Amino acid sequence: MTKLPSPSYTLTIRLEFKNEPGIFLKIAKSIINAKGEIVGIDVVRASRASVIKDFIINARDELHEKEILTVIEKIKGIKIIQTIDRTFQQHIGGKIEIRNKILIRDYNDLSRLYTPGVARVCEAICNDKRYLYKYTIKQNTVAIVTDGSAVLGLGDIGPEAALPVMEGKAVVFKEFANIDAFPICLSVRDTYIVCDVVKSISTVFGGINLEDISAPRCFEIESLLKRELDIPVFHDDQHGTAIVVLAALKNALKIVKKDFDKIKVTISGAGAAGTATCLLLKDAGINNIIVCDSEGIIYKGRKKNMNEIKRWLSLNTNKRMIKGGLSDAIKGSDVFIGLSAPHILSVDDIKSMAKDPIVFALANPEPEIAPEDIYPYARIVATGRSDYPNQINNILCFPGLFRGLLNVGATMIDKEIKLSAAEAIASVVKESELSEEYIIPSVFNKKVVSAVAQAVESAAYNKKIYRKGLNLWM
Repeated sequence: MTKLPSPSYTLTIRLEFKNEPGIFLKIAKSIINAKGEIVGIDVVRASRASVIKDFIINARDELHEKEILTVIEKIKGIKIIQTIDRTFQQHIGGKIEIRNKILIRDYNDLSRLYTPGVARVCEAICNDKRYLYKYTIKQNTVAIVTDGSAVLGLGDIGPEAALPVMEGKAVVFKEFANIDAFPICLSVRDTYIVCDVVKSISTVFGGINLEDISAPRCFEIESLLKRELDIPVFHDDQHGTAIVVLAALKNALKIVKKDFDKIKVTISGAGAAGTATCLLLKDAGINNIIVCDSEGIIYKGRKKNMNEIKRWLSLNTNKRMIKGGLSDAIKGSDVFIGLSAPHILSVDDIKSMAKDPIVFALANPEPEIAPEDIYPYARIVATGRSDYPNQINNILCFPGLFRGLLNVGATMIDKEIKLSAAEAIASVVKESELSEEYIIPSVFNKKVVSAVAQAVESAAYNKKIYRKGLNLWM
């Protein structure tokens, strides 16, 4: 699959050259011939003798960046003054900060916000813990917890290297849902120690977002924390993925006119995302599901490469006891959902599916099969990438989900909340707007967060898992 230039690899190259006809055109042609994408040109300084310009160029990867620079260096009369990687530039000094909501203008403000006035608020909370939600940051704060053991596309890179990802997620929380989220990157891998640490710091937070923790520990940690804490605990790699997949599938099935209870679904991937997606699809009414891992189809009685989660899958999916590999599983399937590895499907696999096949190839950054190869054969194709139609992205879920949870002081997350969130995301795309290339809203659609938040609030009220007396007044 040919990779396209991406904003992840954007260079700003500052060039100085003589102010003569034809040189600018020569530079632009060289960049284009090197397959670079020119996305902007800024004039820094110009005189009769020379010009200094910034060329902003998207590349495919770091090797491609070097190739573009090499081509430019070979042009006579050109001087490269500076090269800046814009992705690294945006991370300098980190991406988040703490700012005060209230100004301290004089001694009166100081005495109310800090000592001695703050003691009155402390005593109120001591006498009634419910005031914690009203008079502290707890009502709008989420902890993003990771150990860096399973960072998307990078694997086990450790907590230090995972911090930029968690900062990025905090930026998304604030920008999309006005939630104050803070990265908690733990240098420990023991399940029980992780849980003890999270429980110990939970006083400050209204919700816990687990992120990029490897399976099966991610299941264990989430399960333990859900039992121990009275605030929502949400592993986004599992449930955020599952919710957005379900939302996209709801709209895709409307287009092909198929019913949930009559379709066959093949899922590639029995890790965190694949397992959670399987569970949510079953909750939504899909019964005919086959799950595959690196060893092939999971079936009752399989011995090789099994764990507790896969044993559950073996007992609750693949009722016809089909055995073999992914190609055997996908035959006759209405839907393929890939949450596994790149380039594991063939065009023949897609041809073997049922009429009007739906293919969600979600492995990142390289999908299970190149969309270009299957557009003639698949009715609907979705990926996890932004450079193809139908991007299935967790950003569609977690900002609105936590916004709704925090609004009502929810004590937990259950399947009804997840199903409601999926329905809300799907509903943002009106039926009159649905098409093969538009089954899921854009992450920048401002209706998504409010729709999801409202649906989550309603579900929490219906299930009575909200915090009563949240809006207490002194």
